[in-house]
Amino acid sequence: MVAPLYTPEERQRRDTTKWTLVQGVLAPVQFLIFLVSLALVVRFLWTGEGGTAATVSVVVKTLVLYTIMVTGCVWEKVVFGQYLFARPFFWEDVFSMAVLALHTAYLVALFTGALGLRGQMLLALAAYATYVINAAQFVLKLRAARLQDERERRQAPKVVGAAA
Repeated sequence: MVAPLYTPEERQRRDTTKWTLVQGVLAPVQFLIFLVSLALVVRFLWTGEGGTAATVSVVVKTLVLYTIMVTGCVWEKVVFGQYLFARPFFWEDVFSMAVLALHTAYLVALFTGALGLRGQMLLALAAYATYVINAAQFVLKLRAARLQDERERRQAPKVVGAAA
């Protein structure tokens, strides 16, 4: 039997904190920014055109990533009592460190002029590949949480005479 993702107390904190909504808004916004940026980066690598737009898009994507990471740490603190590496999200947080490292390496390369524009865009693609894996981890975890909630609702005792 797999351990439940949330204890009843953690679920209650998850469902009542504003940080759950913040994460729920930021995650799809970040994904949309990623899709636009990915298209711009690939366009640059394919045609050599649009380097400035691609660069700006990667910087914006990185800043949104930092924002979602910081707010995610606050969410984890509220729900689980620690800022990172809480039991249910340990491996997602570990992989998030790789995502952050590659995005940060991109910013370092950009601001130091290292790698040249093409190398920077290839580094951005590597960062984006890790982001996609990490996003998939979180989507799977969200699905597991929904399934846990459904199981627990089905198993909850029915109160006779209660309104449906």
